[in-house]
Amino acid sequence: MSSSRNLRADAILPEDAAQALLLGRVWSNANDGPCPVLVSDGRLLDLTSVAPTMSELLERSDLKDRLRDKSAFADLGSLDDYLSGEKGALLAPVDLQAVKAAGVTFADSMLERVIEEQAKGDAGRAQDIRAKLAPVLGDSLRGLVAGSEQAAKVKALLQDMGLWSQYLEVGIGPDAEIFTKSQPMSSVGCGALVGIHPISQWNNPEPEIVLAVRSDGTILGATLGNDVNLRDVEGRSALLLGKAKDNNASCSIGPFIRLFDDSFTIDVLRKVRVSLLVKGEDGFEMTGESPMEAISRSPENLVSQLRNRNHQYPDGAVLFLGTMFAPVKDRRGVGLGFTHEVGDRVEIATPKLGRLVNWVERTDACPEWTFGTGALMKNLARRGLL
Repeated sequence: MSSSRNLRADAILPEDAAQALLLGRVWSNANDGPCPVLVSDGRLLDLTSVAPTMSELLERSDLKDRLRDKSAFADLGSLDDYLSGEKGALLAPVDLQAVKAAGVTFADSMLERVIEEQAKGDAGRAQDIRAKLAPVLGDSLRGLVAGSEQAAKVKALLQDMGLWSQYLEVGIGPDAEIFTKSQPMSSVGCGALVGIHPISQWNNPEPEIVLAVRSDGTILGATLGNDVNLRDVEGRSALLLGKAKDNNASCSIGPFIRLFDDSFTIDVLRKVRVSLLVKGEDGFEMTGESPMEAISRSPENLVSQLRNRNHQYPDGAVLFLGTMFAPVKDRRGVGLGFTHEVGDRVEIATPKLGRLVNWVERTDACPEWTFGTGALMKNLARRGLL
């Protein structure tokens, strides 16, 4: 259930893992099913006695108290045992939660969305459009707070120039773009393949911070995510967002959810920098970095637009916060920008959350998604956990 390609625990854990409260999920061969786990000194401790699903685990108001006595939990083996496949596989650290995403939350990626729209999905036209729009939109949008009076003035200015876009509306207007990235149980974890739909010739990874949100709207912690994106598909029409975003293995989350505590708070999260590394089998390499401080809406504001009196998530949710990184490094030819090739290694990292590593394949060559909510319920019932 994983393609870990010789990953090791020390390559994916946070730099201060010994102090971090890290929750994850594994497929345990010994238990013949998924188990929520606590990471402790490189070992994985079974939390099914606290709750059989990650969703229920994160709903517990006494969760941190229950985690204090680590001797109460069975040792399922080392993290390396699961990265190697010897004892199972590392899964995405979510199960029944809704998988949601906020789009167009950083100025640089906002500009790229406008370019996609103007280019109608044609990568060859993007460079000329970028050169035309960047001086105007880049200067106008940098440091702008979404929904502010200044944002309203910029909107009026751009409308007068004929440059207004649906992407700018959600980027700097009062209402954020919140969409469904993937289905519950369909996300893949660290070490797995991520999928690019075979119809796409212009696509990219989207390195993002992902919030873990309880059903009452409490932000419990964070992890990393890859909101794999098909630029040509969405660029043809925003109505193709579902096809561009929700495909087989198109959503990667992990490696672990780090719970907030005294050493890791929402204020610490606001200052992290998320790095991206793409290494291709063709020798191509691309790097980038996204500072969370450049986000145009606060995490709390985005969560309030996700979950409120108009919309609830009884099983909790995870929320991708958007990406600042818009890759433009040419790969297949001058002016064509970046696109993935099969075999690319994608690393998304920040010291406080560790490293999420995946390899790129076509969606029709990735393992099919077969273990859904019904299969989970049957598995837990068979194991006597329901």
